[in-house]
Amino acid sequence: QVQLVESGGGLVQAGGSLRLSCAASGRTFSNAAMGWFRQAPGKEREFVATISWSGVSTYYTDSVKGRFTISRDKVKNTMYLQMNRLKPEDTAVYYCAAASEWASAQSTQRRYDYWGQGTQVTVSS
Repeated sequence: QVQLVESGGGLVQAGGSLRLSCAASGRTFSNAAMGWFRQAPGKEREFVATISWSGVSTYYTDSVKGRFTISRDKVKNTMYLQMNRLKPEDTAVYYCAAASEWASAQSTQRRYDYWGQGTQVTVSS
């Protein structure tokens, strides 16, 4: 059974940091693009960051550029999202995903075919 499991979410004050992890099991995604998405209450799920199969290419939504860093460890089959200088508007459920048919970084949700269950990130003001 293929699974993506997020961890590292929690409650943090504005200006603080969190590091999310996404551990894959059941198969390797070493040749696949991976990404982070988030869904705030009452809003649609949106793209946050993506990383190519090699880890060389990364892309971010404008609102997190300079604050968030996506990375991956192929040996551990794990992806990370380092979130710094968090803001209350970053509050959301964060999902990791894998696009098994794509090697290059992808911001389009429909290209992702494996999803985690989500982890809550709450930033207090």
